[in-house]
Amino acid sequence: MLAVMRTGGQQYKVKEGDFVSVEKLPHEVGTSLEISDVLMIENKGKVQLGTPIIVGAIVKASVVEQKRRDTVLVFKKSRRKNYRRKNGHRQPVTILKIESIKH
Repeated sequence: MLAVMRTGGQQYKVKEGDFVSVEKLPHEVGTSLEISDVLMIENKGKVQLGTPIIVGAIVKASVVEQKRRDTVLVFKKSRRKNYRRKNGHRQPVTILKIESIKH
């Protein structure tokens, strides 16, 4: 079974047993949660689309880890003006393990 879910303004294609890195969620490690924004479900070749979501469909997941992504470097420069700035950014993320997809 395959599903497309939405969290943090982004869409993720998931199936049972997958690990997904999503935008930071306010849950502790080991907590289980239910995501009800399911946009599509594919089961044995049959595809069901939501308008925009499928009512009653739930993706159950558990929080595996809270961490930060790799550093993204931001470099600004102006030619011949002796202006250079270098900054880094690390986005916080939550790693989810997809337990089950129910409809």
